[in-house]
Amino acid sequence: MHVLPKRQQGLTLISLIFIFVFVGTFVLVGIKVVPIYIDHYKVVSALEDLQRATGTGQKTKEQIWESLYKRFFMNYVTDVKAEDVTITKEGGNVKITVEYEVVKNIAGNLSVLVEFKDEVEVGGQ
Repeated sequence: MHVLPKRQQGLTLISLIFIFVFVGTFVLVGIKVVPIYIDHYKVVSALEDLQRATGTGQKTKEQIWESLYKRFFMNYVTDVKAEDVTITKEGGNVKITVEYEVVKNIAGNLSVLVEFKDEVEVGGQ
């Protein structure tokens, strides 16, 4: 009678470690990157609120920045500084540009850099 050898089934410890490292890497990057995009959504929301606000076209650059800063402060946006915001007035139109970058440390000397540029144009009313 000929007996076939039993076939081994399942994962080895080494393959299980590789799977955990692979999944853990994506989870770690996700934990660091997702809050950056949540904050960016708050910046976009503040710009849209400013665009919908009445009388923005008649305000001075300082008044527009103050209004935008208050919206950032209420939403805990800390990545955008005054030098990241450009406000230009041409005729009755106001163009507000927010261009900033965020660098987050992942682990050790490994970091992630995310750049954003958003523009809103407000017509004079």
